[in-house]
Amino acid sequence: MDYLKQGILVLATMEMAKRRRGSSFCPSDVVRWLYPNDWRHFMEEEMEAAMWLFNQNLLEIRQDGNLIDQNYLPEAPVRLNIK
Repeated sequence: MDYLKQGILVLATMEMAKRRRGSSFCPSDVVRWLYPNDWRHFMEEEMEAAMWLFNQNLLEIRQDGNLIDQNYLPEAPVRLNIK
């Protein structure tokens, strides 16, 4: 799967996941990295990007330490980690 074609948030999420391999991170870390002043405006799009990566089996999304259900978009707080 070529995630590079999916957009900047998917690309940035994978880049952060690769940099933090072995360590989980918050989706807000990605948008704060890209948009430090307006990051809150991009949280919904970041969660959609993370869900796309999760559904492609490239990323784990955990809430309270458990993998989320692929059928719904979770509410924060969640943690992301590369597979």
